[in-house]
Amino acid sequence: MNMTLTQKEKALLKDQQTHEKICIKKYNNYADHAQDPELKQMFQTYAGQEQQHLNTLDQMMNGQAPKMQQNQQSQQQNQQSQQGQQQNQLQSHSQQQAGKNPMSGTMQNQNDADLCNDMLMTEKYVSDAYNTAVFEFANTDARQALNHIQKEEQQHGEGIFNYMNKNGMYQLQ
Repeated sequence: MNMTLTQKEKALLKDQQTHEKICIKKYNNYADHAQDPELKQMFQTYAGQEQQHLNTLDQMMNGQAPKMQQNQQSQQQNQQSQQGQQQNQLQSHSQQQAGKNPMSGTMQNQNDADLCNDMLMTEKYVSDAYNTAVFEFANTDARQALNHIQKEEQQHGEGIFNYMNKNGMYQLQ
């Protein structure tokens, strides 16, 4: 299905494309610099998902309205499965570290904490930008696609938060 974009919609999509490109670069770069193998894997997974977001935005810029209904359920199931596996890996890794390291429960790697803080801040910003874009599009399919991407950005933020919380990098008061 083809759609015609307004100037405002095109501008919003260009902004989101820029955000996604930055997220892809950051996640790939941070995966290379992360010390914890679990964090490396999480960042690599998120980089791949950000690439999917960029591909969707590129389709939209070309006037193609993506159909989210059919693919959304299978993508969500895959993501839930991946997130469950990541959580199990994180818990296993944390338990292993607790047995080996007397400093378990405290921040063990400031570099990884800095990477996580930056990506959590980035995900908050990107999710908020998608929120604005969702309300500015007339096409229902486009709105659904943007909403779907926004939910995935929020899931990335949740994954980072959970990692940080479990590793003593984010203290709840």
